[in-house]
Amino acid sequence: MSGKEREGGREGGREGGRERERQTDRQTDRQTDRQTDRQTDRQTDRQTDRQTDRQTDRQTDRQTDRQTDRQTDRQTDRQTGQTDRQTDRQRQRETGRERGLTIR
Repeated sequence: MSGKEREGGREGGREGGRERERQTDRQTDRQTDRQTDRQTDRQTDRQTDRQTDRQTDRQTDRQTDRQTDRQTDRQTDRQTGQTDRQTDRQRQRETGRERGLTIR
């Protein structure tokens, strides 16, 4: 084998090594990109889930508060109305007694 042939073989070997390096680099880049994408997707999903949960909790809390307030108001109104009616009947009884009437 001549010196030129040996030199060509070495060049070919070096070029082959560089090609393998480039392939490895491309493979590493693709793997890194996939891992980064998956990590980003998981992080985004977690953030979205937390945000959705917080929003749902706030809406539920507001709805519960409004419902509780309405129920409390209605109950208070009924109780107040009942008390007012009892007071009115008591006044009528007292007034009736003063006039000599019987009011039940």
